Amino acid sequence: MSDAHLAAVPRRLNYPAFPRHHPALRSCLPLPRLNRKNSLSPPSIGTISLSWAVSFAAAGGTTAWSAKEVTPSPEEEEPPTSVALEPIVSEEHFDRIIAEAHQLEEPIVVLWMASWCRKCIYLKPKLEKLAAEYYPSIRFYCIDVNTVPHRLVNRAGITKMPTIQLWRDSQNQAGVIAGYKAWMVVDDVRKMIDNED
Repeated sequence: MSDAHLAAVPRRLNYPAFPRHHPALRSCLPLPRLNRKNSLSPPSIGTISLSWAVSFAAAGGTTAWSAKEVTPSPEEEEPPTSVALEPIVSEEHFDRIIAEAHQLEEPIVVLWMASWCRKCIYLKPKLEKLAAEYYPSIRFYCIDVNTVPHRLVNRAGITKMPTIQLWRDSQNQAGVIAGYKAWMVVDDVRKMIDNED
């Protein structure tokens, strides 16, 4: 090989042999790994996060572990994935919510349901996830027709369940009668809300 070829080949660095029994090497043992099962709190729920600081002293080679509490700032908090539908239990309660929404100039969504209706029970958690998308600008409520006066049900024009209505300015603006698949109902409710905005 020519000198030009030898110059292009990277040279290996020869380090002096390090004895395995050296005391400094014993302090550099592999650190334990933490997985989700061993961690103190799930990353999405807990407010305590552990920051492990490993420091090696020059002479002794000791390992020091420390944990500190970290409180997330309001900007870092994740939005909710589900918002429970607030139940309306009386006609007066319904009138008060409608009046407050009118005063704040905000629409509300009301799910009219019954405890014996399977479609209602299946649809409710899907609407709670949808409510998280619009939280806190639009509030979602539910009314069990068996627990409120029949006068309120007639006043709202409910003939089938489940029915989802959008109320704005103290008036029923639009509605979806949910007699089909839940994901299609959720899409129709989303369109209903977006069209009113």
